[in-house]
Amino acid sequence: MPEALELFEGRSETVGQRPRASVRWVVREAADEADAKTVLLATVPTGLAGLTRLSITLDERVNADTWTATAEYGIPDRTQQEDPEPVFAFDTGGGSQHITQSIQTMHRYGPQASTELGGAIGFDGENVAGVDITVPVYQFSETHYLTPSAVTQSYKLTLMGITGAVNNTPFRGFAAGEVLFLGASGTRRGLNPDDKWEVTYKFAASPNRTGLSVGSITGIQKRGWDYLWVQYGEDVDGTAKVLIKKPVAVYIEQVYPFANFGGLGIGS
Repeated sequence: MPEALELFEGRSETVGQRPRASVRWVVREAADEADAKTVLLATVPTGLAGLTRLSITLDERVNADTWTATAEYGIPDRTQQEDPEPVFAFDTGGGSQHITQSIQTMHRYGPQASTELGGAIGFDGENVAGVDITVPVYQFSETHYLTPSAVTQSYKLTLMGITGAVNNTPFRGFAAGEVLFLGASGTRRGLNPDDKWEVTYKFAASPNRTGLSVGSITGIQKRGWDYLWVQYGEDVDGTAKVLIKKPVAVYIEQVYPFANFGGLGIGS
């Protein structure tokens, strides 16, 4: 069974405005480096003569199952002693979307200009090409500091499972269907039990819409992250005497799954 013992070579201590101390340890009968770290964290005291354990360093592997290590003690910085406050950020840069319909046709020129296209963009006689535009997308992120016991493998799998999902209940002031979870990234430095994970959660929000119109088709409702597409049918513009395509149907497709963002553990 692995064990950690303080070495007889003693301790080094520094006194003054920034007191510190170093203590040498040896770990025996450890299966591997992870096993050595585990027994050190469980055995090395977290405090020494009023100082706080700041770090444990594996110095050398002596043989197959023996390591030497050094524990450093001191006075933590104020930022280390206090839990950092959550950090919030946002970006309203918008997102790109391909559309085939305009809001309104402002002008028409030429003897064969059709008044019956219903706002179709880029009709070349056969196809409706459409155009890429910038649409409202509110991107925001939050950084939270979590204890190691909170960031388990199960929690990481939960984050992975919610990534690419849309909120099924109100979240951060947005209605259900408006927020897409883009994923999370986490960083942790140090081996001490009180060394926290810094986890950043990324989101994008797009508004739910009602009362939309496509050509003569009205009363369309669309949730923020659903996909709207238009089916075109052939028709004849009797005035311009040309074949045209005009909207004959509008489809709203759900392309993202819904999830309960409560699994993120950062509130609603």
